[in-house]
Amino acid sequence: MDTASSHPNKEAARGNRTYTYYHAGPLFTLAELHANVLLSQAIHRISDGKFTALLPQDHEPRGAVTPHGIRDKDIRGLLNCDLALITYDGTELDSGTVVEYMVAKMADIPSVILRSDFRGGGDQEGGEPWNLMTSHWPRTKGVVVDAMLEYKKGLADGIRDARSGGLAANAAAGSDLVETTALRCVEAMEEVLKTPARMPKELRGHVYQWIGLMAGFSDGGDVDNVQEMTNLLAAKEQKGMFE
Repeated sequence: MDTASSHPNKEAARGNRTYTYYHAGPLFTLAELHANVLLSQAIHRISDGKFTALLPQDHEPRGAVTPHGIRDKDIRGLLNCDLALITYDGTELDSGTVVEYMVAKMADIPSVILRSDFRGGGDQEGGEPWNLMTSHWPRTKGVVVDAMLEYKKGLADGIRDARSGGLAANAAAGSDLVETTALRCVEAMEEVLKTPARMPKELRGHVYQWIGLMAGFSDGGDVDNVQEMTNLLAAKEQKGMFE
């Protein structure tokens, strides 16, 4: 089976492209909402605009909508992005985030898992600090940052130089933590982009058609939803996301 297209200039072409990524993770508290925004801005800046986030907190409908409608909006948003950034913080992983990660893997979307929680977790002694069932999936890179350790390092340095812009030591330390985390996320995104597609060409159409049915979207009907996913697959192939 052919698992990836070959092209002599694909690395050069990929370097000139811009990509969207779905910023999956908890979005329920002030800290979570603010961190999502700060990290997405830093990733965009550090990557020189190569990676732009779709933040669910920005596009999720609110008001007179159903839980089904909110879920549909998130799944469609994820599927329409080129990559996924999955935030795995907390003593227990956010269940919605895990579902989004599994959908990304069903669609063969390159993904980065980020954990900044210094408390550790999971059931893999010496392995990744999250549940083993969400490890070892293709086209995925884990990024583990000890947020408290990195913050304390920055705090100990105080206002080191002009980069702090006169900010208090804790503000400078927080800013450095975001920058460090964003840089590692960008590096991981670059790495997963170079990973060959796992889904064979001859299966893609069937898989994406099934996704259109599997999701049970509340609008559009089966025929329209299958066509939507067929069109989405064609756009991804045209962009080179299955190379």
